[in-house]
Amino acid sequence: MTTATMKKSEVGELRPSQLLLTFGVGAIVDLPNMSVMVMGLDDWPTKHATEIGEERLLLSVQNTLGSQVKKLLTPPRAEESLSGQTSWFDEAHQVGVPVVPFPRWMVCPKCRLLAPISSSLFEPKTPPYRPDKARYVHNCTTQGASPTVIPARFLVACKHGHLDDFPWLEFIHKGQTECKGPLRMYELGVSGEAADVEVKCEKCNAVRRMAEAFGRDNESNMPPCKGRHPHLRMFDSKGCDEGHVTAILQGASNSWFSVMLTALSVPHSTDKLAQMVVDNWVTLEKATSLEILQAFRMIGQLKEFADFKDVELWEAVEKKRSGGPAVPAGEPTSLKRPEWEIFSQPSPAYNTRDFRLKVVPPPEGYASFFEKIVLAEKLREVRALIGFTRLESACDFDTPTDLPIDLRAPLTRQAPSWVPASEIRGEGIFFHFSEKALQKWEKEHGAYDGEFFNAHKRWKESRGMPKPDAGYPEIRFVLLHTFAHAVIRQLSIECGYTTASIRERIYCQSPAAGEPMAGVLIYTAAADSEGTLGGLCALGRPDRLGSHLNKALEMMRLCASDPLCAERHPGREGVTLHGAACHACTFVPETSCERGNKYLDRSVLVETVERGDLAFFE
Repeated sequence: MTTATMKKSEVGELRPSQLLLTFGVGAIVDLPNMSVMVMGLDDWPTKHATEIGEERLLLSVQNTLGSQVKKLLTPPRAEESLSGQTSWFDEAHQVGVPVVPFPRWMVCPKCRLLAPISSSLFEPKTPPYRPDKARYVHNCTTQGASPTVIPARFLVACKHGHLDDFPWLEFIHKGQTECKGPLRMYELGVSGEAADVEVKCEKCNAVRRMAEAFGRDNESNMPPCKGRHPHLRMFDSKGCDEGHVTAILQGASNSWFSVMLTALSVPHSTDKLAQMVVDNWVTLEKATSLEILQAFRMIGQLKEFADFKDVELWEAVEKKRSGGPAVPAGEPTSLKRPEWEIFSQPSPAYNTRDFRLKVVPPPEGYASFFEKIVLAEKLREVRALIGFTRLESACDFDTPTDLPIDLRAPLTRQAPSWVPASEIRGEGIFFHFSEKALQKWEKEHGAYDGEFFNAHKRWKESRGMPKPDAGYPEIRFVLLHTFAHAVIRQLSIECGYTTASIRERIYCQSPAAGEPMAGVLIYTAAADSEGTLGGLCALGRPDRLGSHLNKALEMMRLCASDPLCAERHPGREGVTLHGAACHACTFVPETSCERGNKYLDRSVLVETVERGDLAFFE
């Protein structure tokens, strides 16, 4: 942590995957003694970062952020000690991402003083040899140790990604004021609700309850947004046109949403050497001559190419550098198209070190619903963080690239030259739906497709989103999406996988939009050994998969919340984007879902207590 009064030291630990999904750039991390904000990429050290090679994903990132992005890098990480024991003086404890204390306003739990760190009323304390116990204290008592101050748990944000300390002085005095306090924060109840929190100015005796800052009826009580990006130490140069900021709590789940682009590493060529060159291009592109290539081999960087001569390898490198083998287009909307083509037409010739497919027939009773089942014995997924949002999730849009640029907060002050990324290896099961059966079902239920479309349009209009008619994924997506959730929930119950360690990847496109796609990939996406032990593929064998599908669909017939759940209709009760679906029967963790638990309805799968005319699996 780097501040004006504290030396650089380790104040906490996060897993590399958390720096992309949960506590990335601009997010607030709660530590035992303080809360901190992760700073922008300008301040990240790259010395201990590792470059990840995935051309399709890099091209999509460049199409979104600009061609100046040259690399996908892992978060900086120190090498682990062989003995497993380290001291606080080891260099490993100096490796990490920079953070600063945020919010800057603190509260003394003893005297209830509310003041910013910059007031110098709070003293920083770092115990010798234990920088992870760094904290701020308030010398307000002579009896016992000085109390550790805690962050003021109220902040303000806007949908354009701006975040700031709560405007305490303006709020208490109901506008701009010359009065500087001091302020005291009192908890008048035991519930912790905003209605029980009172802030008082001791100088002018102004008093106000925090409940007046929350809710639509109190928006006028809040000042305009200043356009602050605390993770970049700057204010937005364009300002902010938001009329009033929104008050949020420090730990609010809507204070930070990651905007990610994700791609599976699929082969581009049946030529083994050419594909190996693509897979190792991060290293091979640095070889600008045959002599450098030979040097790489001498230091053990090219062990995978032991079966090939230097001249053969150099020719393949030169061919790749001159434009071959061709990498599928990197347009964000086409990230899934190359993957669909490989999964729908699998061939042993495409199997590589990180990608291996095996085709098996559909289980008994499901031949009319699926073209084939494909076991992905090996998969590699790469994720890249391209920004983040506040208050509104990127899952509200069809794809992350559909998110308006003014809602996506930047990762750097200037255009970034690299973005943080992670790679995960796992396995999965791909369900290739029968296009004939699916089109027949869609034709019979066009009316319900129209109802879902109207719900989609009303939902976007209620949130003030542009082009409410655009981005509707159609009724086939509802079917594929609900099926994916049913299978994920069943596998997590029956087979020991946690629900959060399994993800969905849906390939959906109607014939009217182009070449049709109808497939669901269920795969492990946990950054540990749980997703690489072969357990999920074993469940995809025909003799076992049929039983799991039967149980998954049977679970969809009846919900613990029925008949209320089954009677739910898209758009009928309020503004919703799902039908018969709830946490008891269909929802999964949002880290496992592509669309934030929207566009779901179990009545399109099987007969429910409310209706049976929509079921695809009759």
